[in-house]
Amino acid sequence: MANSVVKRLANGVVAINNPRPGRARQLLSKYWLHYIFILPGIVLLFLFAYLPMAGLLIAFQNYKLRPGLSGFFTGKWVGLANFWFLQDKYFWITLVNTVQITVFRMLVTWPLPIIMALSLNEMRQLKLRRAIQTVTYLPHFISWVIAGYMVTQVLALDTGIVNMVFRSFGMEQVLFLGEPQYFRGIVILQSAWKGVGFGTIIYLAALSNVDVSLQEAAMIDGAGRFQRIWHIDLPYIRPTIVLLLILSMPGLMSAGYDQIFPLQNPSNMAVSDILDIYVVRLGFVQAQYSLSTAIGLFVSLINLGLVLGANKAAKMLGYEGLF
Repeated sequence: MANSVVKRLANGVVAINNPRPGRARQLLSKYWLHYIFILPGIVLLFLFAYLPMAGLLIAFQNYKLRPGLSGFFTGKWVGLANFWFLQDKYFWITLVNTVQITVFRMLVTWPLPIIMALSLNEMRQLKLRRAIQTVTYLPHFISWVIAGYMVTQVLALDTGIVNMVFRSFGMEQVLFLGEPQYFRGIVILQSAWKGVGFGTIIYLAALSNVDVSLQEAAMIDGAGRFQRIWHIDLPYIRPTIVLLLILSMPGLMSAGYDQIFPLQNPSNMAVSDILDIYVVRLGFVQAQYSLSTAIGLFVSLINLGLVLGANKAAKMLGYEGLF
């Protein structure tokens, strides 16, 4: 009998390791419509996410732009010579400018959607709640170029609304975009104005899963509004908070070319010259394709480390993490 049990177990292992040859065909014939539905997404993902990764080889070449792909295949291999930028003082200046903007921006813009979502969730006037949601969500659809133009017009020296108010109160006018000390604050406020609405919707969707019976039981027990938020609402959305925080880690190395460039001028260049603009200037203005690719690869490796580190920290704290 023991031999028969062992034989059956062995047959089971063989069946698992060697699936039926027609299994894939059966799945394809059964779920062919599902595969057709996801096929465009797979193709786009391959074309725009995986295929361009072959261009990372340029970081290890002395690449010269030539017609077709001849420059890619005939470029001279130079090893790590393009990574000399790690000894470039100006690279570290742009890196520091980038990190300073992104860290302060995250400290301000990360908790704002959480606070607004919790506040709107407690609001009982539905019309007012919807109006606030609409007003705060609309800036998300405005491009950064238009948002930058709006900021420059509002903060203009002679015709800007802010300086007009200053003049009406007898105060001295301020050239906001011409003073480096104001630049980071302007970028942070602009990011909060444009992004808080979209983040609020995500957290409101997570708050919709809160069990109403828990809220009612807490109210019967005498729990106040802030106690219910702290002990019921926040634990429910905490996994969402952790997940979005992990996904936002790569943003620490990218201050955003499309946001910063419209606000940049020679007066604030000392604090506004960031990695994104530096890489674009090297690649498209100075035609140093290999050097700009090497910097992009270096930044991508740091982003990978940030995501992996944040995911590991989340798991150590008892959360599921991203993967």
